[in-house]
Amino acid sequence: MRVDLFDFDLPEERIALRPANPRESARLLVVRPDAAPTLADFTVGNLPDLLQPGDALVFNDTRVIPAQLEGFRLRDGAGEQPVSATLHMRIAANAWKAFAKPGKRIKTGDRIRFGGGQDSTCLAGQLDATVTAKGEGGEVTLAFDLSGPALDEAIATVGHIPLPPYIASKRPEDAEDRRDYQTIYAREEGAVAAPTAGLHFTPDLFEQLAARGVERHFVTLHVGAGTFLPVKADDTDDHRMHEEIGYVSPETAAALNAVKARGGRIVSVGTTSLRLLESAAAEDGTIMPWSGATGIFITPGYRFRTADILMTNFHLPKSTLFMLVSAFSGLETMRGAYAHAIETGYRFYSYGDSSLLFRKT
Repeated sequence: MRVDLFDFDLPEERIALRPANPRESARLLVVRPDAAPTLADFTVGNLPDLLQPGDALVFNDTRVIPAQLEGFRLRDGAGEQPVSATLHMRIAANAWKAFAKPGKRIKTGDRIRFGGGQDSTCLAGQLDATVTAKGEGGEVTLAFDLSGPALDEAIATVGHIPLPPYIASKRPEDAEDRRDYQTIYAREEGAVAAPTAGLHFTPDLFEQLAARGVERHFVTLHVGAGTFLPVKADDTDDHRMHEEIGYVSPETAAALNAVKARGGRIVSVGTTSLRLLESAAAEDGTIMPWSGATGIFITPGYRFRTADILMTNFHLPKSTLFMLVSAFSGLETMRGAYAHAIETGYRFYSYGDSSLLFRKT
């Protein structure tokens, strides 16, 4: 499909720079492609009334790490050229794939020092790595001098929260982001971007959903920095997704299959949960225990096998995520929903408002 079919104009003032407070006060646009009216305005706090006893929410419990690293390329033991790297996939105990700037000038074999300044005489608060491979679009493989838990601790010390570019270009990261850019149920460390649909949930909302008879289940997909990358191709067939590591436990797979068997609905909280469920699904829709890397790219025409409802924030023009929601609820329906959201003041992107999308039959 032509990528320009997924384009739309978004005023700058619609981009949210901070989350709603309290979180469940964010607006919620309900989209029912096969009903009339198709669109209805609520808040996230109304979610328990919009779901039914026996439904099951599926959350991505990945935890964002401070994966934005700033440093210098080393020459003769001293810092020379500033380097910025965003980690996006761990491939070994001591190695990560990352998007680096300036990507073209970095070479295989280069030594890079993150944190600690340019002076090599001070070892405190610094982390050294070697570039062992280069890929496309500024991607590099970094082999760090530390490994395992020691590397995790060093990244936590020298790293920064990698805010999405559309927020980072307007303000710097601050202490509030360490709290705001994390779901309340984040558990498994490894993401470099938050599963932002889950940012709206609070302990009080969890209690209300449980009282309603709505189940909670958790999967893990470590969201990579590739989620921020624009689609540069003119046709969706020419776009390559970056892979992300995910896990669906046998217990979660069995619980979700039981929900479906008794007629309950699976409600995916976020596109990351949905992409993982679809990666783990058999042809007949049975959800299997699963672990590994997925680069699934969902566009209109895809046949969904798992979720009946998708809760998700509002996405960028011409992004893979807007393509996914268009596949789920229909392109024309979503173009109309986004036009309504823009006209009525919904807040967009990671810290913005939310939508509850029903699958088009």
